Amino acid sequence: MNEARKRWIFVGIMLSIFLAAIESTVVATAMPTVVASLGGIRIYSWVFSGFLLTQTVTMPLWGRFSDLYGRRPVYLAGLATFLVGSALSGAAQNMVQLILFRMVQGLGAGAVMTLGYTIIGELFGLERRARMQGYISSVWGVASLMGPWAGGLLTDHVSWRWVFYINLPFGAVAMALIAGALTSAARPARRPVVDGAGVALFAAGVSAVLLGIVEAGRVGSWSRTEVVVLLVLGAAVLAAFVAVEQRAAEPIVPLRLFKNRMVLAAVVTRFLAGMAMFGALSFVPLFLQAVTGATATRAGIVLTPFVLGWVVMSVVSARFVLRVGYRTVVLIGMASLMVAFLLFQRWSVTLSPGRAMVDVLLAGIGMGMVVVPMLIAVQSVVARSDLGAATSLTQFFMSIGGALGLSLMGAVMSQRLHAGLPMADALHGVFVVGAGVCVAALASAFMVPAGRAQDLARREMRGEPTRVGG
Repeated sequence: MNEARKRWIFVGIMLSIFLAAIESTVVATAMPTVVASLGGIRIYSWVFSGFLLTQTVTMPLWGRFSDLYGRRPVYLAGLATFLVGSALSGAAQNMVQLILFRMVQGLGAGAVMTLGYTIIGELFGLERRARMQGYISSVWGVASLMGPWAGGLLTDHVSWRWVFYINLPFGAVAMALIAGALTSAARPARRPVVDGAGVALFAAGVSAVLLGIVEAGRVGSWSRTEVVVLLVLGAAVLAAFVAVEQRAAEPIVPLRLFKNRMVLAAVVTRFLAGMAMFGALSFVPLFLQAVTGATATRAGIVLTPFVLGWVVMSVVSARFVLRVGYRTVVLIGMASLMVAFLLFQRWSVTLSPGRAMVDVLLAGIGMGMVVVPMLIAVQSVVARSDLGAATSLTQFFMSIGGALGLSLMGAVMSQRLHAGLPMADALHGVFVVGAGVCVAALASAFMVPAGRAQDLARREMRGEPTRVGG
């Protein structure tokens, strides 16, 4: 494929990932107006939970389908689903419809969020891929900064419905670029066999677990009957899923991938980093508003260094791994994240915005040094036929970790408030939990094999074992 085609594909992927990434923040700003228009305040939280549920559950499924049927048709199908969900959400006449249409939107976002990274991993060699993946990760930062502003602007001056409709023209451009430039690989001589039972069991099991996690966060307890039932049911269904996958000719989630040390290390570290990250994003603004009396605007501004640190270090660390290897970069990143949470525990009512911005900057730097290097590492050590599945698994476990971290820390805060502790002490408990997660994440980083990126990739492709020690 010539360089011009690759550039157009890259632009199309950047644009589509930006649309999916901005969706949560842009919608959050519009929701008060949406509730005033449609009603349904008691269930409006499912506008977010439903999107998260379908997006997370389908990530590994889209990834594996792309391995079996090709990147181009599967990616275009996912992007089209996202745009259909956007159009329907904009036309919703009540809150139930909006929730259902947002779930359709999330279904497509599961493809957009994972397959873009997969296509980049397939088109470019290790050094260029490192640079490209860093740029794509920076899209998340830009989306986080622009989302609230764009949502407010559209809601105040046009209509809340254009929060969804705005995706359509830009999404159409992305589809045209990718459809025109990305060529499909030759179809396999043998028609792939879809693991239908595996798909159904995976979707049902993960859905039950996610619903249990969301409900635990909502009620502030992990011991409520409905929470326990959902988690136990999900665990039982996932156990059945593992049994089915071990016998499937073409499993929807190839369990053999977890035997690869680098894949296992990436899954664990990104899962734990996701738990810590969502704690920082969700509870830092709450501390500033509820404890120090900062306005919502100022609390949002304080998170800007977090985003900028993540963006800059995503690009820098992607290049740094080529010189020193993955383990060193990830260890520094996890250590930075852990120190940030230790600093959060020292916050008090006298906290200044400047001090808070310095501390969250350190957390953003840490995330930037973990997320992209681990993605590049996984893509460098798996066969091309497993690239979609492996890439999507790292995204999936980070999303699951984020949902679990948010729910766990929310439950800790609720319990401490119920015990009569002031808000500052309740949030300090949240930050203690976050620091504990970071300690576990730092330990997991030692699972990452040592050595330079290029050497590890060549060794793994030859079937040679990767070293864990120095």
